[in-house]
Amino acid sequence: MEMIYDLIILGAGPAGLAAGLYGGRYRLNTLLIERGQDGGQIAITSEIENYPGQMVDQEESGATLTARMTRQAEKFGVHRAGATIAKAELSGPVKRLTDTRGNVYEGKTVILATGAHPRPIGCKNEREFLGKGISFCATCDANFYEGMEVFVVGGGDSAVEEAMYLTKFARKVTVIHRRDQLRAAVSIQEKAFRNEKLHFMWDSVVDEVSGDGILDRMVVRNVKTGELTEVLADPEDGMFGLFGFIGYLPNTELFADAGLEMENGYIRTDEDMQTNLPGVYAAGDLRVKSLRQVVTAAADGAIAASRAERYVSELE
Repeated sequence: MEMIYDLIILGAGPAGLAAGLYGGRYRLNTLLIERGQDGGQIAITSEIENYPGQMVDQEESGATLTARMTRQAEKFGVHRAGATIAKAELSGPVKRLTDTRGNVYEGKTVILATGAHPRPIGCKNEREFLGKGISFCATCDANFYEGMEVFVVGGGDSAVEEAMYLTKFARKVTVIHRRDQLRAAVSIQEKAFRNEKLHFMWDSVVDEVSGDGILDRMVVRNVKTGELTEVLADPEDGMFGLFGFIGYLPNTELFADAGLEMENGYIRTDEDMQTNLPGVYAAGDLRVKSLRQVVTAAADGAIAASRAERYVSELE
């Protein structure tokens, strides 16, 4: 007879790991499924400063915080599976998740915590230069641009923080922002404006990128005047880096036909993380919410697990 878990958690970002921790502590038979590395978006974040209780006597990165969250979940007996789910059947008393190898995972409750992925820059030829000059992860790729020139698209907290991180490697970093002022928190802006290696192109967007196999040219358009500016790589460098930090899109394509209520691709829940399907919860960046941060994702996961525990207890 196949095992039917009390709780299946899909995704091991902060929401999923927090849900796993709470599910384990509630003594639910819990399975946590993740197709890649734990941590989701924070796994590639160079520095975290606003998570309560984080290490303050040394730098806290997404990787260090994730590692501690993972160990906590494992401490309470959470089962793990490395798999890519291809089909989700979420209605009925038993929820079924089928992976790309045909394995079926069944649970009385499911917490969806698949997070989100970076929004594309939106310029012509973008896909051709992914990994060849265009990146969405400063900590992953900053070292490739040691001593070179780098551009960052965006103006929020993440964009400015990652731009400052890139100044540790690049000789010059230019933030390209479609508005005439940053959207980042004032404290982050103050640090950015003090950084001598950081520069700004206001009211601008990237229209097109090109190059002979690697990125060495782009066209930037002023959204107010329409003026086009051609940016060319320094001949000695042969290329430049272009990093995108303009928000995220929810990883909810898998659930498009699962009967879930959505809003612009995000899953709708109540304050208890309950979706419109009984026994199915959503936590973290994939749900409709006002603030997408590590602390709110972890809170979502804890709430979802507590409601799943109550749901299972009422079945018995």
